[in-house]
Amino acid sequence: MNYQETLQWLFSQLPMYQRQGKAAYKADLNNTLELDKYFNHPHKKFRSIHIAGTNGKGSVSHMLASVLQESGYKVGLYTSPHLKDFRERIKIDGKMVSEEFVVDFVQKHQQIFEKIKPSFFEMTVAMAFDYFAQENIDVAVVEVGMGGRLDSTNIVNPDLSVITNIGFDHMAFLGNTLAEIAGEKAGIIKENVPVVIGETHPETKKVFIHKAIDVNTQIYFADEHYTVDYSMISLDNKQVFNIRNQDKLVYPDLKIDLLGSYQKRNIVTVLKSIEILREYNYTINDNTIYNALSKVVANTGLLGRWQILNQKPLTVCDTGHNLEGISYVIEQIKNTPHKNLHFVFGVVDDKSIDKMLEILPRNAIYYFTKADIPRALNQEILKEKAKNYGLNGKTYKSVDEALQNAKKNADDNDLIFIGGSTFIVAEAL
Repeated sequence: MNYQETLQWLFSQLPMYQRQGKAAYKADLNNTLELDKYFNHPHKKFRSIHIAGTNGKGSVSHMLASVLQESGYKVGLYTSPHLKDFRERIKIDGKMVSEEFVVDFVQKHQQIFEKIKPSFFEMTVAMAFDYFAQENIDVAVVEVGMGGRLDSTNIVNPDLSVITNIGFDHMAFLGNTLAEIAGEKAGIIKENVPVVIGETHPETKKVFIHKAIDVNTQIYFADEHYTVDYSMISLDNKQVFNIRNQDKLVYPDLKIDLLGSYQKRNIVTVLKSIEILREYNYTINDNTIYNALSKVVANTGLLGRWQILNQKPLTVCDTGHNLEGISYVIEQIKNTPHKNLHFVFGVVDDKSIDKMLEILPRNAIYYFTKADIPRALNQEILKEKAKNYGLNGKTYKSVDEALQNAKKNADDNDLIFIGGSTFIVAEAL
């Protein structure tokens, strides 16, 4: 099998949540533990940092990976889903795993996959950990796929656990209240492993504190320590923050190359995490932090976070795909100068989208479309639902067709935004 045939086998043989939804979800760790045993527990051969949360976990993972890389560590990075190439999920020092490794791994272990029948995600976690162990990395930054307690990544015993925030997403699996969802995410909090919580919320704070007490570990709420004074965009197109710890200015003019205004929430989580890692003998100095955060994209290859694809008309995509994620995006659209807004929009069909539709801008021209996956909501149904909220536009059978029409209709001073689902962004890229 070549690389494309190998991917075809993986996508067709292994149930994949991103494509199929609920049918691919495994509500236990049995397959993961069986694969871990078969591969001789590779996750025990490197240090790790484990990151969960509803929004921001991808950005936080990449920022931390960039900082550790610049500090001289050999850094594995495991994230999901991928946008353009499967190999984005598994990187060392910003370089994707090779096509050869993926092909060899699947061919060599095909029999065990046919026997255990893992999900696509379970297999990918096994591949990542095996690769990291073989390549002798120092530390892996491991992003949770969904939830925490029952996520395949939750076999790691990390140096630090991080939970960015809690919002309403994947409620069919994680619960219908913020406290229930927090309970699932809190499943990554382990005995004597410090945990950083990015955002304090009255409904979830006590859940995290109780769990930390239960497992006898230290808990830190990042936003109770660090605050962002202001943010602005610099001439070299980076976001600049002034950051205080309590009342003391600790990071003046800290630049990051991620332009989403919502990154002000993530940066405090990253800085608190670095503070704890330093206490646990990670060598990270302030110059390195400044250097690493100014080139997260170059160091790690992060895609799809308020990513500018074109200047005239300004064309931006963002992977925000739940109520909180979309609300951050809308806030930034409002603060971005433009004449008319062209919104290329599609969603998956197993999410409740009414609250999302409620907050979308009424004055935009919508290009309703669907990603080329079984889970995507049909564009005609989306258009009808959107109409109930005063959102108007035409339907298009593919993301490319929708985007080409938006480009045709937009003037130089307009803004084209592409989003609603990770898969819409993936196809636009």
